[in-house]
Amino acid sequence: MVTVNEFRKTQRAEGPATVLAIGTATPPNCLDQSTLPDIYFHVTNTEDKTGLMKEIFKRMCDKSGIKTRYLHFTEELLKDHPDFLDNITPSLDARLEILVNEVPKLGNGAATRAIKEWGQPKSKITHLIFCTTSGAHLPGADFRLAKLLGLCPSVKRYMMYQQGCFGGGTVLRLAKDLAENNKGARVLAVCCEMTVIGFRGPNGMPTDSLVAQVLFGDGAAAVIVGSDPVVGVENPLFEIVSAAQTFLPDSVDAISGQLRSIGLTYHIRREVPEMIAKNIGKSLVEAFQPLEITDWNSIFWIAHPGGPAILDQIEKELSLKPDKLKSARTVLRDYGNMSSATVLFILDEMRNASAKDGKKTTGEGLDWGVLCSFGPGLTFETVVLHSVPT
Repeated sequence: MVTVNEFRKTQRAEGPATVLAIGTATPPNCLDQSTLPDIYFHVTNTEDKTGLMKEIFKRMCDKSGIKTRYLHFTEELLKDHPDFLDNITPSLDARLEILVNEVPKLGNGAATRAIKEWGQPKSKITHLIFCTTSGAHLPGADFRLAKLLGLCPSVKRYMMYQQGCFGGGTVLRLAKDLAENNKGARVLAVCCEMTVIGFRGPNGMPTDSLVAQVLFGDGAAAVIVGSDPVVGVENPLFEIVSAAQTFLPDSVDAISGQLRSIGLTYHIRREVPEMIAKNIGKSLVEAFQPLEITDWNSIFWIAHPGGPAILDQIEKELSLKPDKLKSARTVLRDYGNMSSATVLFILDEMRNASAKDGKKTTGEGLDWGVLCSFGPGLTFETVVLHSVPT
């Protein structure tokens, strides 16, 4: 007779979870950040607010570290939905009506690219994780994406709503557990965020909420994760060695959002960059102590760029060399803050840059690295990665 423990061993993979492919997608509408102040006050019909409010907004844009963002929004769409422009008129129903189709559609673009890179039949995908802060539907975006992709109806789905900016780390942590505890599993994990849920004009908006109109962009990223890659068939990019989550007590209002009749509203305290920087060291020590790594310049970095101040404070607190956060700053510059999808964009940027620069491994030539994402809570996700030869 086979014992329970013997049977459990047959269900588990032998090696660590591995990122096997990455795909990204953005809407076609690209916005030049330098033109945003004029465009924003024009499309929101608030050109009369050209005094202090616009000057504050312009300074935010100049300090954002962002050159371009991609948005589903167009001026034509806003003309059709004037209720999106103020902080009084109920507009949640109209926003959700757009997002119910557009979120899985954009996610499909990223997933399709990841599957193409992976090179295996879609029928081999056993699990699907979908993460978004842009929507609230039953059935969820996971169900709609599974239909768009033509996945097997028996695919095991996990829908994650309202995670915020730490969600990219969360999906990797969940994908790791699924891949390592289900022999032969291939997990498709997708993060998709769209600013339709929270875009509005400046009338009656607090300054901390105005920051969201400057920072956030639309984007989707997908990864395929599995253990024991098939030699000669699958091409591993990063091994997921460990993953942990923690939150700061008494930080519930540091970063917060409320889904209301006018859409999703954001509130971000000014102290957030300092709070993250002063607490990230503890998470790093706990994650890398088993590996006896204490030099944070000896590892590669995938850090969520919630804004340039967060990256600046982390760099200062940990005495990081300027090039350590290069990939994060590049993604922030080219796409803005795409919430949960951002760290997966940075993972893609790093492996592409490593290959282009002739580095020996996908992690800028280094063996070990960390993926950090931060969001409402204040919640930290810390994922230890091991790069592979390019």
